[in-house]
Amino acid sequence: MYDVIIIGGGAAGLNAAMILGRSRRKVVVFDSGKPRNRWAVSMNGFLSSDGMSPRDFIKKGREELKKYNVELLDKKVDTATYSKGTFVVNDEEGQVYHSRKLLLATGLKDKLPELDGLEPLYGKSVHHCPYCDGWESRDKAIAVYGRERNGIGQALAMKNWSDSVTLFTDGTKKLRPEDLELLKLHDVQVCTGAIARLEGEDGMLQRIILRNGEVREHQAMFFSGETSQQSDLGQQLGCEFTGKGVIKTRRLQRSNIPGLYVAGDAARDMQLVIVAAAEGAKAGVAINMELQQEDRVKD
Repeated sequence: MYDVIIIGGGAAGLNAAMILGRSRRKVVVFDSGKPRNRWAVSMNGFLSSDGMSPRDFIKKGREELKKYNVELLDKKVDTATYSKGTFVVNDEEGQVYHSRKLLLATGLKDKLPELDGLEPLYGKSVHHCPYCDGWESRDKAIAVYGRERNGIGQALAMKNWSDSVTLFTDGTKKLRPEDLELLKLHDVQVCTGAIARLEGEDGMLQRIILRNGEVREHQAMFFSGETSQQSDLGQQLGCEFTGKGVIKTRRLQRSNIPGLYVAGDAARDMQLVIVAAAEGAKAGVAINMELQQEDRVKD
């Protein structure tokens, strides 16, 4: 029986594990090895680790946990249930684990635009988060991808990083006259032509080719895409979800299920690595305090 099972080995899960390990709790962390930012060249906006490779960040975090006797398992969790104060977790190999508390730090996954040539550019010059990668794209010719009316907000926001911003609606013509007026007011160009492909070298975008043969020179692209839960464990356990598809949490990362906590992108709209780490720390403290209270009652 573990004190805590943590599912998810990113910033949220590892930081929670550190707090709990330092509190002398018996902890196991499951990591499927597929973090949301695995395509990114660098992890930015994290004080003291700005610009670090996401892989190096995770590797360093796992190393730091060794002295606290935190168990790390590179396995995917298939099922999780809760009954009478105990969580039961089954991994992909059929092994069963029990714990008093459970932390989900499973994160989200992004739905990428269906654009020919995007995959080798993603994480290098095509991004979804301006706070993570806008600085590296500053003063470049930035394309914002958003079908119908979905890219308006991001196109306006990207003016913070560059004077040259173009909104691409990829063949959709749903922009309203007031949308066009607002974009024009802030000097955002609009291209409604359908995109044939993206072209670049060594992961760096160079041009956008339209289906009519027109060539647009751009060095970076940002898109406003949909996200979904990386794991269905929240649904399995009966968690409440917000209208945006993230797990609803209360104070100190508590869910609606007793003893179940959620931290990181799976539970929040502010999807930054440093926020995920902070939420993991909050959850770690709250879990330890709850365990302490339960142990005092038993005594």
